[in-house]
Amino acid sequence: MADKNTAEIGFEKQIWDAACVLRGNLDASEYKSVVLGLIFLKYISDRFDEKYNELVEEGDGFEEDVDEYTSEGIFFVPAGARWNDIAANAHTPEIGTIIDNAMRAIEKENKRLKDILPKNFARPE
Repeated sequence: MADKNTAEIGFEKQIWDAACVLRGNLDASEYKSVVLGLIFLKYISDRFDEKYNELVEEGDGFEEDVDEYTSEGIFFVPAGARWNDIAANAHTPEIGTIIDNAMRAIEKENKRLKDILPKNFARPE
């Protein structure tokens, strides 16, 4: 089977478009934190989703158990902070606030991320 080519997944365009909307009039040196924050959010959400689906398939009801994820070095992403939830709101004016709240929720569930994630997406225009 051929290797999966990430260029065909399509989320790169979503991330780039979201970052362009969010950055507004940001200086290029600040823009990197916007892009890196979104990439990190997408990455941990994808890893979480993979494990979540495995747990659902096992059928033991542990898909919302934080320890199931952290024991394997996977960040727990609470409902509302998952990429699919964010992508569903990508074209709303509140997207910056939604991402900031997602980052706060992720930090709350993952103590080692406390005060590390960017929460500057909801910028006044």
